[in-house]
Amino acid sequence: MDTITNRSTPAYFLQAAIAFGVSLLGMLGGILFLPLDPWQRLFLGMTALFLVTSSFTLAKVIRDQQEAATVRVRLDEARIERLIAEHDPFNAAT
Repeated sequence: MDTITNRSTPAYFLQAAIAFGVSLLGMLGGILFLPLDPWQRLFLGMTALFLVTSSFTLAKVIRDQQEAATVRVRLDEARIERLIAEHDPFNAAT
């Protein structure tokens, strides 16, 4: 059984890491340098922190669901192959 592995290239990983870093720094720079009151800065900071952590959580949940689906599919395929291998069409049903 051939398994297809979806691996990210190092360049794609680097691009994603750089994009995340630039966007995070831009957001933090905006929070720090915008003319805001301290309570507004804290509100934006808490919101940004929640957004970043929930993004990581969402990515992990999606990855876990995809991995579970592939394992489930492999188990189902193995079960079907075993049933087909054990089936004898010339044996009379009793």
